[in-house]
Amino acid sequence: MTGPHAAFILAAYAIGVTVIGGLIVWTIADWRAQSKALAALEARSPRRGPGR
Repeated sequence: MTGPHAAFILAAYAIGVTVIGGLIVWTIADWRAQSKALAALEARSPRRGPGR
């Protein structure tokens, strides 16, 4: 890719990929943290319903 705007285009793609990658990593990390918190809450709460 050559031309007068190649650097701008490549930088825009690089920033976009970095931001989207960061959001994916952040989402996975938050999902894991929320899963652990939910498991802890479920473990300490009393069972309710017919299967106690």
